Amino acid sequence: MQQKTLTPKQLFIGFSKIGMSGFGGVLPWARRTIVEQEKWLTPEEFSAMLGICQIVPGPNIVNLGVCVGSRFAGVRGAFAAVMGLMLGPVALVILLGILYEHYSYMPIVQGLLRGISAVGVGLIASTGFKMLRTEMKYPPMLLVIFLTILAATYFHLGLGWVVLIASPLAFFLAWKKVKQ
Repeated sequence: MQQKTLTPKQLFIGFSKIGMSGFGGVLPWARRTIVEQEKWLTPEEFSAMLGICQIVPGPNIVNLGVCVGSRFAGVRGAFAAVMGLMLGPVALVILLGILYEHYSYMPIVQGLLRGISAVGVGLIASTGFKMLRTEMKYPPMLLVIFLTILAATYFHLGLGWVVLIASPLAFFLAWKKVKQ
């Protein structure tokens, strides 16, 4: 199958839509845009790329923009994707910061912010369940998910420790899956 090519302009526009679709967590919109709407990546490719982006330093979504952009249009594509992702939200955050400075004392503003945070939790959970469906195609990988959840929630380990603990099992299971 021939790999799709995208122009930096297409990447900028696509990632601008992603950046302006969410506030404080655009991963659900990124998956929807990249996998479901534009079909730039398969669900498996998205999960693999996101996994890499989560273990390197920096914001996951920015790392994803760099990876997707560079895959389809090299350095210019990576730059275009990150700029598309960041320009609109940065301008909006500056505007909202100015408004918050003037109106934060109002109870309606405080309630609005609590409601927005609940929506964010729901969107992240929804994306997690969509990604879980992809992993269900190879049930042994659920062991990695269980180990990760156990290490992070029960033992309260940081990201570095969770990656060190879960990665050997993930690599082993991925190797076994490829060998089938």
